Order: sequence, then structure tokens, then C-alpha cells
Amino acid sequence: MSPNQSYCGACGARLAGRFCRECGAAADLQPPRRVVPYLLGGVALAAVLAALVIRERARPVEPPTPAAPTAAGPGAPPDLSQMSPQERFDRLYNRVMEAAESGDTATVTRFTPMALEAYKMLGATDADARYHLAMLSIESGDAITAAAVADSILAANPKHLLGLVIQGNLAMLRDDSAGLAGARKAFLAAYDAEAKAGRSEYQDHQQILDRFRAEATPAGKGPTR
Repeated sequence: MSPNQSYCGACGARLAGRFCRECGAAADLQPPRRVVPYLLGGVALAAVLAALVIRERARPVEPPTPAAPTAAGPGAPPDLSQMSPQERFDRLYNRVMEAAESGDTATVTRFTPMALEAYKMLGATDADARYHLAMLSIESGDAITAAAVADSILAANPKHLLGLVIQGNLAMLRDDSAGLAGARKAFLAAYDAEAKAGRSEYQDHQQILDRFRAEATPAGKGPTR
């Protein structure tokens, strides 16, 4: 095809003169515009873009991957959900007593009410559980409950060492020097016979019994075995 060949601007027929022999329009020396291919290309591009948008909208949204659980900090409550009532109470009691030993009053204040509530969930209680209740009551300043617990233990066994320990600690809470001296004297008198009884609560609290015994022993006299 000659590059100088001209075509009709109206119908696209090849021109041989100043007027188109096909439609009679005046000669247009510009080559005809190929509009249709451009239109078809634009339509095709729009169709592709629309398909991409539809596919992205149809794609299911995956939920975010949950973060791995972090370990509980030192001030967080222990996980009690899988424990029995007795295990919950013992765990909370130990948490409070350890905090009290280290002077962590904030933890004592936070966990003592939880431990007291856990005690209420127990069924029948033995001397060990009642001793724990009494010590929690002393930590919270509840002398009335502590005294009642000590009385209940000593009513069953007037020489029970943990009952006497409660009385001694209660006397210290009340700043009752006479009551403390009486509890220590009764403890020393009962110790040898009770130590041979082999009670499980004595074994669980041997350090406490040893400490109370050492404090109760008069100066210059070591504890007897």
C-alpha cells in the first residue's frame, strides 16, 4: 500500500480525485481513523479489571492468627479453672503466705479475699484447712474468725499444736503479751506427745511448728526432742 494513498473521510473508500466515487463526499486527505480497534481494546481492558475486582471481593477473608498466650506475670492470679476446690484454696493460701513472708502487702491484700471465698467452696474441712483459714483471717485483721477457728480445733483436741499456734499469732495481733505467753507455754507442754502422733498437718507445717517452738523456748534453753 502506498504511504501517500488517500481515503474518504466519510466512508473510507480509496480516493482517486477531489470527490469520493462511492459516497460523493469531498476528498479528505487525512487517513481514516481506526476507531473500532481502540474501542475494542478499551472494552477488553475494562473487562479484565472488572474480573480482577470481582475475584478479590469473592476471596474469603482469613481471620487473623491469634497471638500465642503469654505467661502470667508475678502479680497475676493463678489459673484455677482446672483445679479442685481444695487445690484452689491451697494454692491461694500459699500465695498469700509467701507474699506475707516477703512483705508484699499488695499481693496479700489482693489474694486474701479470693482465698477466703475459695474456703467457702470446700465441703467438710479438717484441722489443716481450718488452720489455713485462721491464718488468712489474721492476715486480713479478722481476729474474731481466727479466734473461732482456734477454739474449734482445740475443742476437738486441746493439745493440737496448730490450734495453739493460732492462739499465739492471734495474741500477737492483739498485742496480748499474757495470751502469747499462755499459748507458748501450752505449746511446749504438748509438743513432745503431739509430735509423736504423726498427724499429716504437722508434717505439712513442720517449719512453722519449729519456728513457734524456738520462739516459745525460754532464753538459754534449746528445744527438747
